[in-house]
Amino acid sequence: MSTKPTKGVNLKAVFIGDKAENGQLYKDLLTNLVDQHLGWRQNYMPQDEPGITFADQEEDSYKQTVRKQKEVLSVLSRRMRTDSVPWHSAGRYWCHMCSETLMPALLAYNFATLWNSNNVAFEASPATSLLEEEVGMDLSHLLGFGDKGWGHLTAGGGTTANLEGLWYMRNLKSLPLAIKEVQPELVEGKSEWDLLNMSVKDALNLWRQAKEENIEKIKFRTARCGNHISKLGKLIVPMTKHYSWPKAADVLGIGTDNVVPVPISSHYTLDVEKLESIIRKTVAEGTPILAVVGVVGTTEEGQVDPIDKMVALRKKLHEELGIWFYIYVDAAYAGYARTLFVNEDGEFIDDYDELVKVHEEYGVFSDGKAHISRDVYNAFKAFKDVDAVTIDPHKMGYIPYAAGAIVVSDRYMREVISYFATYVFEKGAECPALLGAYMLDGSKAGATAASVWTAHRVLPLNVSGYGKLLGASIEGAQNFYNFLQGLTFDIEGKVFEVVPLVEPDFNMVDFVIREKGNNSLVELNAFNNEFYKESSFNSGMTYYNGFIISHTDFSIPDYGDGPIKFVCEDLGFSLEEWKKAGKITILRACVLSPYMNDKKLFDSYAKSVREVIEQRLKKLCLKK
Repeated sequence: MSTKPTKGVNLKAVFIGDKAENGQLYKDLLTNLVDQHLGWRQNYMPQDEPGITFADQEEDSYKQTVRKQKEVLSVLSRRMRTDSVPWHSAGRYWCHMCSETLMPALLAYNFATLWNSNNVAFEASPATSLLEEEVGMDLSHLLGFGDKGWGHLTAGGGTTANLEGLWYMRNLKSLPLAIKEVQPELVEGKSEWDLLNMSVKDALNLWRQAKEENIEKIKFRTARCGNHISKLGKLIVPMTKHYSWPKAADVLGIGTDNVVPVPISSHYTLDVEKLESIIRKTVAEGTPILAVVGVVGTTEEGQVDPIDKMVALRKKLHEELGIWFYIYVDAAYAGYARTLFVNEDGEFIDDYDELVKVHEEYGVFSDGKAHISRDVYNAFKAFKDVDAVTIDPHKMGYIPYAAGAIVVSDRYMREVISYFATYVFEKGAECPALLGAYMLDGSKAGATAASVWTAHRVLPLNVSGYGKLLGASIEGAQNFYNFLQGLTFDIEGKVFEVVPLVEPDFNMVDFVIREKGNNSLVELNAFNNEFYKESSFNSGMTYYNGFIISHTDFSIPDYGDGPIKFVCEDLGFSLEEWKKAGKITILRACVLSPYMNDKKLFDSYAKSVREVIEQRLKKLCLKK
């Protein structure tokens, strides 16, 4: 392993380790924190009588209850060790978005649970609510919104954040119509079409001009009260969207029939030309565009939509047609990758050609080469020009579940979704951190805020901290992609070849295994599905499984003809086979390991993984 000194965080010091190499460090730090909590309890009002006496502890029922706790915890330990998947592995678990979690995040979460803070109200969580406010600003600066933006953690993840994001869009889109009803002089001379095509900035500026006594009246004449929802237009999403978007449209009354999918390119990113065509056609029919969603880190392919081109298209159509739509970035998966482009002063590195030098200086990639394409760089650079972003700390933030987050570009946006329950928070109260009034969640663990806050301070949100971690993950995925290229197996005269889907923008590697000479896509799909079953919990193995992956289907209803290049050109199937099968079954490897960037270590695991694949192919051939 390389020992070349580099600037910034040393990643080997911030994980427990796949072989528990830092296990004793974790125990020592945790014991110290627990001792501090116990002392905190003991020192509060020391004159008070204890609730549990020595006599209580000598009772038989007390001792029996203690034994019962030990017995139940022993059963729990056995079940967890028997049935849990080994996501901690350096190079054998390539499945879902689970991997090593950061040791400082775990320690902070373990520690903060002892206080059981509820971040819905400041008086129930004075310490952790302040931490969450700081985390929100951390993310606002990371995403390019600076002090003007605002964010918070969600008790769920990207699904909750996306739902809240559409809630913002729905209410904001209807805000100018509500203003016209309550204080029409503010929008005098503007048609309904004009009002439905106002930017976030212009709509909020109008609201700021409203009379104080009209603010609440306006808010309660927006779509939150059912008004104008049918007028708000279409929600446009790429075919690679997360399933939470139609779900959110359903819940919020937008209607799944108003969710319009955009075809994808052969690189599995949103096709901007097709997007423009859809928008022009929709607008020509007299229907406005509510919002366009771009995905940064698609959950199936790990790809990055061209956010910069989406922003440029909005500007172009505004100048030509006078229309406006919200741009929402679903970066639940890959949002933290923006740290790859942020320097230690918190500034986005404006020159793409400087990236390789900066990454080499900080040891972001082990080989000193460019691992980020210019297209991906440009997409992340454009974040500052969108309206809101979903970003999940529990994914590429390497934080324990559940920790999602949403960040909006203007903190005043939160007023359109605010609710104030008197017993929890009072409007206008002098409160340092008022979160509950401005979020979809109710009760929410303060321990999550402590966990994320701690991680952000051990690993800064720039190239010196998280950038190094994300770089290690991406390089590991690229090592796996390169390993799969040209990989073949001869199983008793049958030749199987591994064919990767596409070079990943991020750290998801998709592939199929094809038997040479097979011209049936239906048979290929069935074979890959069987291989998946042997390589997942379906095989009856968890802890003893030497190579664990996931799978997915790219079907015509969901993906249109996006997979045709892969199916017909890369795999060589006919167009008729594609139409007959109606889908392609894909083996999916989510490579989050922070260790697989080390080529020597990777090669040692790759050798074992190759052997496991060969064994499973032999087993499947015997079944035929």
